[in-house]
Amino acid sequence: MHPSAFQSTIGEPFIEIATIESTNNYAMAQVQNDAATHGTAWFAHMQTNGRGQRGKAWETEARQNIILSILLDTSTFDLGRSFEISIAIAVAAHQLFSSYAGDETKIKWPNDIYWRDRKAGGILIDNIVRGTKWQWSVTGIGMNINQAVFNDAIMNAVSLKQITGKTHDRVALAKQLCEKIQTQYELILAGKFKEILDVYNSVLFMRGAEVRFKKGNQAFTAIVDKVNQWNQLEISNGPQDHFDFGEVEWV
Repeated sequence: MHPSAFQSTIGEPFIEIATIESTNNYAMAQVQNDAATHGTAWFAHMQTNGRGQRGKAWETEARQNIILSILLDTSTFDLGRSFEISIAIAVAAHQLFSSYAGDETKIKWPNDIYWRDRKAGGILIDNIVRGTKWQWSVTGIGMNINQAVFNDAIMNAVSLKQITGKTHDRVALAKQLCEKIQTQYELILAGKFKEILDVYNSVLFMRGAEVRFKKGNQAFTAIVDKVNQWNQLEISNGPQDHFDFGEVEWV
């Protein structure tokens, strides 16, 4: 085991930054300069050029939401297990948001946080590989907390304030999130990924429901069953029984 996995707690140190282009980009630069350790968390009050999944932008109002990147030591993992981090972070983010927003909070495959049919949070993971060894994972988390208005032409979004009617302490919530990620990370280290995956599937968005998908130029409907141990979405009544991430789009 890499010693830093034992000696550092996720969220320590917790570094607050007033304005930054991208917390993930900043964290990646710190790692490349050997200026960061496992568990370091960077919290931005304003992000000017946030990134989402598959090159999409992540828009967020200044000083209203959680903008957080966390450095995880992955030196004891095979790179083929990178999705385990994704699923574990999604479970931790869901646990945080649902503890305030309730049972209508779900995880949309692969790792978006939804409340009803609206997006409450997203996760972007950048992996650092040196040679053939997976050294680090930089996990970026954006979560809508106190923002009251969204550009719905861009984002079908919802915030915790819109759901609860209350203003929340973003920094305190981000630190709670770090604690929940610590718990999930320890489960992975203990070889208990199946437990995490079972929790993930228990709150999977649209599980058991008929959903419209698009693969290339083909649109079809299928029933969402679960996500398997290879991070594939398993479906029923579709043109095939599972899909890899990026292979299909939700319509």
